[in-house]
Amino acid sequence: MSWRKIYEQWSTYENLDESLSQQLAALSDQTDALEDAFYAPLEFGTAGMRGILGPGINRMNIYTIRQATEGLARFIDTQDEDTRKRGVAIAYDSRHLSPEFALEAACTLAQHGIPSYVFESLRPTPELSFAVRHLNTFTGIMITASHNPANYNGYKVYGEDGGQMPPADAAALTTFVREIENPLDIAVLSEEAAKAQGLIHFIGEPVDQAYLAEIKSVTINQPLIDEMGDELKLIYTPLHGTGKMLGERALMQAGFKKFIIEPTQGEPDPDFSTVKSPNPEEHSAFEYAIALGEKEGADLLIATDPDADRLGAAIRLPNGEYQVLSGNQIGAILIHYILEAHQAAKTLPKNAVVLKSIVSSELPTAIANSYGVEMMNVLTGFKFIAEKIQQFETDHSHTFMFGFEESYGYLVKPFVRDKDAIQALVLFAEVAAYYKKQGKTLYDALQIIFDTYGYFSEKTISVTMSGQEGSAQIAALMQTFREKAPTHFADVKVIQTEDFKHLTKTFENGTVEMLTTPPSDVLKYVLADDSWIAVRPSGTEPKMKFYIGVKADSQVAADEKIEALEAAINEIVG
Repeated sequence: MSWRKIYEQWSTYENLDESLSQQLAALSDQTDALEDAFYAPLEFGTAGMRGILGPGINRMNIYTIRQATEGLARFIDTQDEDTRKRGVAIAYDSRHLSPEFALEAACTLAQHGIPSYVFESLRPTPELSFAVRHLNTFTGIMITASHNPANYNGYKVYGEDGGQMPPADAAALTTFVREIENPLDIAVLSEEAAKAQGLIHFIGEPVDQAYLAEIKSVTINQPLIDEMGDELKLIYTPLHGTGKMLGERALMQAGFKKFIIEPTQGEPDPDFSTVKSPNPEEHSAFEYAIALGEKEGADLLIATDPDADRLGAAIRLPNGEYQVLSGNQIGAILIHYILEAHQAAKTLPKNAVVLKSIVSSELPTAIANSYGVEMMNVLTGFKFIAEKIQQFETDHSHTFMFGFEESYGYLVKPFVRDKDAIQALVLFAEVAAYYKKQGKTLYDALQIIFDTYGYFSEKTISVTMSGQEGSAQIAALMQTFREKAPTHFADVKVIQTEDFKHLTKTFENGTVEMLTTPPSDVLKYVLADDSWIAVRPSGTEPKMKFYIGVKADSQVAADEKIEALEAAINEIVG
């Protein structure tokens, strides 16, 4: 069906939500905007479904929420009755319409007789992952758009292991969703009827307490915190999101007493009114924290994104200014501390393993290997880290020590199966306390790592390509990289090309090996000087993403390599 016919269905639907009806009327003479809203349905990517709020099948609204949940309900209906009765855990963040979307999902499930367990107020994504396991539900739903701008919202589905739904299940769910021809026709049970029939259960503090009890296991050296908890000066900003309640309680529980929550950004705000983007990857997100840190002489600044699954940090430099760390640098510092602490305590397992994504830095690999610990690379998306943890629990082949992605996602303990900024918050504070006790800063810690393992540097380049035209541009660009495979970048020879879509690893002599990962639209080039470049479409935003990683003898040399490779990429992209 053409986008115009779908638009006509919506514009003539008598029971269309009043707010959406008004928004649709305002777009009546904007052909390009209407086509973008109706040309194709939202897709599930590496982290579920995410999009701009508004009317249309390519937008986040109550009808696309119903469609996704109707597909999930039909998927659950294929299970046995005992599985169906386990139900679905549902949480939501601080964004516009998040509470409403959570209830829409619950009422859609209720129409199928499937119970749901809905958090009574906003909660972080990692607690939803925990709740699925803690309550033994069959699946979970998280209403969030993570770090996207304020006009976005999203819908993530979790499997019974607490991890984001893996590719095979996501594909099955997508099939059910796409079988629904018209999301306007989906029946939902009223909230009152669902409650009366015992199909909506509200949850809260007991689950919080259970989660916080597990958080205690994140701390490695409690005597250290007992000694230094009064000394470490920490500024924490939740960036108007969900992190404050559990983050504050987790820090207090661990024994940190001199932390300050940035007051302006401490309360939920769906407009994220003090930041250009509520993304701890962006240096501008630290503006308020830096101002407060300078006033208080803080040792460490930490920011979490709106659903508190990503964590960013800024460390104090010798001149008193603050440097915002990359996700790779945070990962390296955390891995170094975890392995060093366990080795010192003689508690490092012989089969220890660290997990990271294929587009993350190789510095953590060098660190892990120096402790005799294996590093495993997985596809982008924390679901793949969760899958490996589940495998290890089954075959007992490895003991999970840490998992991370360069995009500021970290997991310390596997009672959660997704990125967990609350865990990372507590552990990173411990690391800062460890170095402060020695009269050192986290800047010193990073320099020690560089001096030991070499100067690794990385950069991610995102190119936005929005709308129907943008999707075609992204597909064409990936095709160009495949059909005209680069042999050099910045005059440095490509010695290995990994195509994760076709599952091939091609060496410069033409030899081909097969990759064993699930297929994914990613290309990775390894260069003769140990640099690497990866190319992939974003799974959550209309962007092409380019990742650059280099190793050099100094930071200046590393920066020069990054600059040259970025120029080579820009020349190809045009």
